[in-house]
Amino acid sequence: MSGFKSLFKQTFIYGLATVLPRMLSFILVPLYTDPSVLSVEEYGRVSFIFAYFVLFNVVLAYGMETAFFRFFNKEASQEKVTSTSAISLVLSSFALLAIAFLFRDQISTLINIDLKYLNLVFIILLLDALVIIPFAWLRATARPMRYAIIKIFNVAVNLGLNIFLLLYLKDLAQGSSFFSSFYIQDYQINYIFISNLIASGLTLALLLPFYARITFKFDTDLWKKMMKYAMPVLIAGIAYSVNETFDRILLESLLPPEVADENIGMYSACYKLALFMTLFATAFRLGIEPYFFSHSNTNNPQKNYAKILEYFVALGSVILLTVVVFADVLKPFIIRSEAYYEAMWIVPFILLANLCLGIYHNLSVWYKITDRTKFGAYISILGAVITLVLNYVLIPIIGFKGSAIATLSAYSIMMLLSFYFGKQYYPVPYNLKKIGLYLTISISFSFLFFYRYREQYILGITMIIVFLGLVILLEKKELKQLLKR
Repeated sequence: MSGFKSLFKQTFIYGLATVLPRMLSFILVPLYTDPSVLSVEEYGRVSFIFAYFVLFNVVLAYGMETAFFRFFNKEASQEKVTSTSAISLVLSSFALLAIAFLFRDQISTLINIDLKYLNLVFIILLLDALVIIPFAWLRATARPMRYAIIKIFNVAVNLGLNIFLLLYLKDLAQGSSFFSSFYIQDYQINYIFISNLIASGLTLALLLPFYARITFKFDTDLWKKMMKYAMPVLIAGIAYSVNETFDRILLESLLPPEVADENIGMYSACYKLALFMTLFATAFRLGIEPYFFSHSNTNNPQKNYAKILEYFVALGSVILLTVVVFADVLKPFIIRSEAYYEAMWIVPFILLANLCLGIYHNLSVWYKITDRTKFGAYISILGAVITLVLNYVLIPIIGFKGSAIATLSAYSIMMLLSFYFGKQYYPVPYNLKKIGLYLTISISFSFLFFYRYREQYILGITMIIVFLGLVILLEKKELKQLLKR
């Protein structure tokens, strides 16, 4: 139980590093959806560009972060692992971005992003790539507070600059020659990326002491082993980015041009209501990933892995039902214009999809600690194929509803496949009856309420109380042990 205490302590701090900054940045959604700041089409264009951010970030990281964690706990010299992985990412990032700038005109035409935005995107990507290993090192050496503070600082700066540049700069420019020199008419989308760029630059500045600390010795043999481990992770990451963001890209290409950006804007805004599940799953993953690796050689780690998944499903199921019940209460605070509400239909599907993704990440322990990362690539590729096929089939028929269905289908199948192969290669004694009970009741209550009894809050709150009472009853023994310690 002491291991769980350490896990939950780190998960809580990493949760702060993820939840608090993103809750601050949550303010950006009502800011961006304010009609006086951005139109629905402009917000759609911003969301479309950020969709490519996910793909480009995966390519620039090429699985080296996961490889770093694996070899940091496996190799005798942690210093050598840190130095080799850092040098690899620095050199590759500058090389890839140099190539990108060289062919930026062709890239701009290919992905349909204006060059004025693309130049900013390239610089942000470089800055973000340079902090991957420093942040991973903070996690691997159990320095969650420093990790959290820097992450929160990054988003706070980004948030503050967005608010200043989008809300106040125009008025200040009218009464001051100093501010007027910074203000450009109809420059809102550029200001969003400039805010991101400055925040990323300051974050790198805070992490520069990491680069002064390492020895800068590159071990070629170690790098080859790390790359062999990382390549399937890269493939899986690319497939993941397809699952996560290509719905926006395909909406842009498959819908008529005159409505594409508007539909992307509506879809992206309502997608944000699933942020609560994403935050929970991300914070949990950040806490458990180092735990999985560091405890893989302990006595019977499978028992602890099974209990961790049970806790995750219980908490995630509560979040799913709660957010679905109060989605219509939350939406005016997050999405400022009713022009976006047409896409509210997708909310339960996206919430459940992210819960399935979180379960998949928990299940993925088997192929990470047995060095069978190729299975992660296979499963993610299949998920990407499902995403692409269903989007191509469904978007022309039912628009963004098809994207939501495709996302849920891909993540649920990935979850089931990971469980199936995990049973064969690294059996973990998951309590399937209890996990199945949590999921069945939570999903049934959520979909029944949203699509049949929506906004009948007495019924919805009763459903939450009944389900929460069930979880507390079934987890009573474990809760008492955790609270005692």
